[in-house]
Amino acid sequence: MKLSTEDARLFFKLMWGLQFYVNYEQEILPNVDSVEAYTELSTEDRIAVRNALWEHPELIDAYVAENPDELPANELEIVRKWKRFVSGTMQVFRHLKKHTIFIHDDSQVYGVLGLYDNIEDALYGRRLPIMVQAVLLPFKDRIVYDGMLSFYNVYFGRGIRSGLNEEYMAAKQNDRIITTLEPELVKPVRQKREKPSKDWGSVVDDLVQTTAEMKGGPAVQSSAFSLLRASAQLAQATVHNPDDLDELWDQERKVRRALTRLQTVLNRAEM
Repeated sequence: MKLSTEDARLFFKLMWGLQFYVNYEQEILPNVDSVEAYTELSTEDRIAVRNALWEHPELIDAYVAENPDELPANELEIVRKWKRFVSGTMQVFRHLKKHTIFIHDDSQVYGVLGLYDNIEDALYGRRLPIMVQAVLLPFKDRIVYDGMLSFYNVYFGRGIRSGLNEEYMAAKQNDRIITTLEPELVKPVRQKREKPSKDWGSVVDDLVQTTAEMKGGPAVQSSAFSLLRASAQLAQATVHNPDDLDELWDQERKVRRALTRLQTVLNRAEM
């Protein structure tokens, strides 16, 4: 997913104007005398200016106050909000239809849009996850990056990939994927009525009562019955008290203990 061409043009118009101002104030590239000349520089030449901008975010306030490019109020407001930038080491984890998932080193998960190109295309088909140094910015209630990504040549083992996936899945499950740095612009979303699920209460109650009587017999059977009882009680807790996490974790531990006992009995069994 990327910005519209119109929005991408606006983004770069504002960014190049701001960076040219920073270059002038910091005297980084003294021979560059216009925004047009600045935009024609290579990425390698502009990176020092870009870094100076995020090292001195107070220059954003100065730029907005002076307004050297005579921007209208709505465009100045876009630039002003760039002080909310998020920077650091991040993992580009997954490309989705709506956005690309970035996982920050602080475990925050962001949904980021591309600019002129989808981020997937900007990464030239590199295999995910990829460690990058990035700056994320608010733009019209969405999140974009500032146009530059620095890559690290790092290989992710299975354990790290699994950990990143768990961070992403936890954020997704708990609706913690950050898709805007401008929450004040987000219109309240009308809550959709969830389709009522089938009421399994009486079924699991009967199951718990039935399994409570399933005891004794050979060791393997007895252990399997214990696992079945614990599982039925966990299911009952999820149906009647789904928000009581302490109770759910307590029942989950009982299931794991019962499973461990069954595994022990199976390991002891002789052919």
